[in-house]
Amino acid sequence: MPAAPPGAAPPAEAEVVVIGGGVIGTSIAFHLAEAGVRDVVLLERDTLGSGSTSKAAGGVRAQFSDSVNVRLGARSLELFRDFGARPGQEIGLRRAGYLFLLTRSQDVSAFEAGVALQNGLGVPSRMLGPAEARRLSPLISTEGVLAAAYSPDDGYCSPESVVLGYATAARRLGAKLLTGCPVTAVHRAAGGPAASTVVTARGPITAGTVICAAGAWSAAIGAMAGVDLPVVPYRRQVLVTAPLPGTPRDLPMTIDFSTGFYFHGEGPGVLLGMADPDQPPGFDLSRSDAWLPGLTRAMALRAPRLLDAGIATGWAGLYEVTPDHNALIGEAAGAGRFLYATGFSGHGFLQGPAVGEVVRDLYLGREPFVDVTALGADRFAHGVPRTEHNRV
Repeated sequence: MPAAPPGAAPPAEAEVVVIGGGVIGTSIAFHLAEAGVRDVVLLERDTLGSGSTSKAAGGVRAQFSDSVNVRLGARSLELFRDFGARPGQEIGLRRAGYLFLLTRSQDVSAFEAGVALQNGLGVPSRMLGPAEARRLSPLISTEGVLAAAYSPDDGYCSPESVVLGYATAARRLGAKLLTGCPVTAVHRAAGGPAASTVVTARGPITAGTVICAAGAWSAAIGAMAGVDLPVVPYRRQVLVTAPLPGTPRDLPMTIDFSTGFYFHGEGPGVLLGMADPDQPPGFDLSRSDAWLPGLTRAMALRAPRLLDAGIATGWAGLYEVTPDHNALIGEAAGAGRFLYATGFSGHGFLQGPAVGEVVRDLYLGREPFVDVTALGADRFAHGVPRTEHNRV
């Protein structure tokens, strides 16, 4: 992916410094550079997309219960659709849909309300019966399934390609991308128009504005700047099966909502995963077998044919989780401009394109297409968390 040469010193000054080179950071860098913002510098501690983005399952959707999330997801779907033209990259988008399988009456009621909200915002989601759900996702067993929710506009694509597209275009538009360049301190301006200083392992940068898009590492970056960003990392594991003959090419992202078990087509095989409820917080990225008994039980109940598939590969990544499982997007109070877009709790990849637009507009003092005031990090101190029912 495009980046400054290894070991290159950062520029002495920048108009904007973006911290984090995943989908959120590269989207922000692209949208700022496209809007004509000069001297945009992106800093990534490792390689571009090496954090949560490259470990994501690649799902993209607008099926949420919170109107802000619906709008961020729907706008991102539009931008993913047009990604080949702008910024210009093939991302392997497959509009195979998202299918939520519901086995509890309270979830059916919640998803019915969610579908009504989504339809009112232009999302073509609908409720289905078990038989139609199995027609769309023939690997499932419908035992215990009361209903399902489905939107044909949802799907999945390649996270690495999305980052590559944004990074390449951002650099073409004049942004500088430095990899292997961890941030060690952030000193916000003491007052007035003075710029802040971002200290890196390869030298300091004086910056008019600092934007934190550091994903699971955002709490530490926020602490450097004196900003509370309550983001906690949790390990999530993903497996990809060996080729499974007879699997439909456009198998939807299928989610057994009560267990969190999910799968979708991945080449000739199937990508699958499930959260481990006993997983402690932390940055552990090692693969573990401790989650397999729970995963196996969920597979036996909901997609028993997958038990016969061999495992081709797998990996572990990090969810960046906030107390209410909703993102933190906004600008911190105080001297020295400090914006943030983090804590997406599993929704960062799918909301990345729209979030880049939103942060661009916040920086430029323009009104974004959706009001994200309620996603400010100070909502927890004020006792007004958001609720999102449709999370995996």
